[in-house]
Amino acid sequence: MKSVYFDNAATTPMRDEVVKVVSEVMKSNFGNPSSSHSYGRSSKALVEKSRKTIASRLNVSAGEIIFTSGGTEADNLVLNSAVKDLGVTHIITTKIEHHAVLHTVEKLQNACNIALSFVDLKTNGELNYNHFEELLKSDKKTLVSLMHINNEIGNILDIKRVADLCKDYDVLFHTDAVQSVGHYNIDLQDVKIDFLAASAHKFHGPKGVGFAFIRKNSGLKPLIIGGEQERGLRAGTESIHNIVGMETALIKAYDNLEEEVNYIKALKHYFIEALLNAIPEVKFNGLSSDTEKSTYTLVNVCMPIPPQNAAMLLFQLDLKGIACSSGSACQSGSSKKSHVLTEILNEEDLQKPSIRFSFSKFNTKEEVDYVIGVLKTFS
Repeated sequence: MKSVYFDNAATTPMRDEVVKVVSEVMKSNFGNPSSSHSYGRSSKALVEKSRKTIASRLNVSAGEIIFTSGGTEADNLVLNSAVKDLGVTHIITTKIEHHAVLHTVEKLQNACNIALSFVDLKTNGELNYNHFEELLKSDKKTLVSLMHINNEIGNILDIKRVADLCKDYDVLFHTDAVQSVGHYNIDLQDVKIDFLAASAHKFHGPKGVGFAFIRKNSGLKPLIIGGEQERGLRAGTESIHNIVGMETALIKAYDNLEEEVNYIKALKHYFIEALLNAIPEVKFNGLSSDTEKSTYTLVNVCMPIPPQNAAMLLFQLDLKGIACSSGSACQSGSSKKSHVLTEILNEEDLQKPSIRFSFSKFNTKEEVDYVIGVLKTFS
């Protein structure tokens, strides 16, 4: 049976260089970075080198990078501390954010009695900027939390425009950039974001590690309490091998960015054209078929399949060796429909199966041809 992995938005395979360096660090640099002896100093040096490398790629200072267990923890750190420590009483977001943000702000609304506002969206998932600016006129201390790239439909937010508007209204801006760090250049001196979350396993790094960018003198306090690691903002012994693996993955991602973007974008375009030729009635959700307004790494497809044939589609694809998803992997197993698609699709299209196909440098046109051929048998 052929095996095709088209679920890179959920997680990516590690590069060989990352696997190698993680293994080497696990074997040779096992000292606790907080220890004062030579083993600890050696480990500490690796952690700080990784911090400087990552900071340089975002054009920020090393002290503004805080290592976490991933994007979810980074989001939670920022959102919880903004309310509890910075005095934020109003959060502006959308109903199509990742659940790491949505569930956290809903909890804060209930526990801390904050005001929670959702920006209106267009039918393609784009932000309604007129409504957004109206919400920014709040007299409460406000934080905006909007993801850079939507993990289900791939829409790209104009974070420069949002950041400039937030500054105009003296509002804090947090972005979940899990789907964009390692895939797009982000200059945080040019784009005045206050807080950003990233995760290594989305750009061919290891799972269980990510980082938060926290702009200097923000006033944030730790979510995890204990020792003074990570400048007092994240207690717990640092996962040295994962941190160095993340650094290596980020270096490789940005050193090869232009070549890999061009390759994957061409693959996405080939997938779209081939699918339309094979199944003309197919629809693309959000802006995912637009290679300029959506990420080059994914498409979200609404299949013209009768409801009686739709329920087992992903299972049938899996039996054919095709790995893809109906939405975020974080809600896999839930009986609920995608909260993202529920917000933007009409009732008729919601009854049809929507599938997210997401690509990486390791995928090929031959794999696309195989997947399209299998999909055609279901239409």
